[in-house]
Amino acid sequence: MTKEDLSVSSRSYAKNAIVLGLLSAVGPFAIDMYLPALPAISSDLKASTASTQATLMVFFLSFGICQIFYGPLSDMVGRKPPLYFGLTLFIIGSIGCAFAPNIHWLIAMRVVQGLGAAAPMVIPRAIIRDLHTGHEATRLMSLVMLVFSVSPILAPLTGSALIVPFGWRAVFFAVAVAAVLAFALILSSLPETRPPHQRIKASVGSVLRGFRGLLTNLRFLGLVFIGACGMSSFFSFLANSSFVYIDHFGLTPTQYSFCFSLNAFGFIGASQFAATLGKRFGAAQVVMGATAIYAFFIVTLFGLMVSGIDTLAVMMAFLFLGFSFLGLVIPSTMVLALEDHGPIAGIAASLAGTLQMVTGGVVIAISSLFFNGTALPMVAIIAISACCALILSLATLWRRAGAAPQLAE
Repeated sequence: MTKEDLSVSSRSYAKNAIVLGLLSAVGPFAIDMYLPALPAISSDLKASTASTQATLMVFFLSFGICQIFYGPLSDMVGRKPPLYFGLTLFIIGSIGCAFAPNIHWLIAMRVVQGLGAAAPMVIPRAIIRDLHTGHEATRLMSLVMLVFSVSPILAPLTGSALIVPFGWRAVFFAVAVAAVLAFALILSSLPETRPPHQRIKASVGSVLRGFRGLLTNLRFLGLVFIGACGMSSFFSFLANSSFVYIDHFGLTPTQYSFCFSLNAFGFIGASQFAATLGKRFGAAQVVMGATAIYAFFIVTLFGLMVSGIDTLAVMMAFLFLGFSFLGLVIPSTMVLALEDHGPIAGIAASLAGTLQMVTGGVVIAISSLFFNGTALPMVAIIAISACCALILSLATLWRRAGAAPQLAE
């Protein structure tokens, strides 16, 4: 391959990472951008903390459950048509949220938003599997997550910048505009990676056979739920952090946004080493090691808080360290989960996304039940999730730990 060919290939690789990353960020942006507004929404709509948190929980549930439909559909009709449909639904839901007269209307429109956001979340994973496998897939997944992970940094800051002068409703107008831009990006820059001759037969039976095979594959399920436990710990943080930081520790929405964003820096930095470490040591070693260190930091934080150390600086430091190692776990487990399922990559990606998001929604519901205005219940649930991720990683990957690197081609 000539230098010119390598240059073109690198540019194409970077373009795919940017486009797929921006698409994957649509749903998370709809989450992270309005987090600083949760206390304001609760006050403005005269809603309880639990009802306000429900706007986040129902988004996660609809976001997760609907992925199970978009993935198989993209295997049957191609990747792009379901993306167009999902983004259109997301835009409608976002505008509905912006005009919500009460908390019940807001909850309903968040469901619609989640139904639409599922498409640009699950289908980019299948596109990555269409384009690459092994180390290259992990590399592209990590680059996508680099773009994707900008959301926790920029979204709360952007949300605060809109909320202060324009109010919380401006957040939903902004995400609607972002979805319109994503729609244009698909039209102009994203190729169809599932040509007609590779599409599966459009039948319920073929889809059900795909799901049955995956649901009886213990390795697939183990990898998916390692990621689910890791993501659930972060979802608990999403649901509770604004109330803890703003109401308990007394930060302003803007200060909260900066503190929240710090965790994303660690996650982003660590995720970029996932492919390199996986190629050098093997994905099993990377996942087991990262989950062990992640659990250590979070359990240590829980122990400190139980002993009476309830300070913002200590909590932020340990969460930063813990979530940094989580950045090694998420891309590696997703690539490994999809690795052996290329012909049904959409089905596999959708089932993985559904299981992970539904798990996250359940964790949010549980965390809202135990929330008491302090940080301890939130940290306790994060610690439990981290320990579950560690146990699952050992059970799923221990026998493969001594094998050759699993992500090398």
